[in-house]
Amino acid sequence: MTIQIPDDLARCLKGIAASQKKSVEQLALERLRSLFDDASSPAAVLRAVRELPRPSSSTVDDLEAAIAAARLPVRDGSAFDMWPPS
Repeated sequence: MTIQIPDDLARCLKGIAASQKKSVEQLALERLRSLFDDASSPAAVLRAVRELPRPSSSTVDDLEAAIAAARLPVRDGSAFDMWPPS
């Protein structure tokens, strides 16, 4: 079977396929198959997660720095040290 698609759509598919290191045919078949999958099935969720772009190492470093900056200081003692309330 041959499917005719507009040139602009073909260029978009070619760009997406190249970024995912796949052929246009491979990408198109995967996307078409996904239309028939149950979107909440474990396989569909796993496939969607695997298709997410990988963050760069600098992005991961920025995230870790933001997490470290947001940490609360450790307090000596316990919430129970003030029991019973006055």
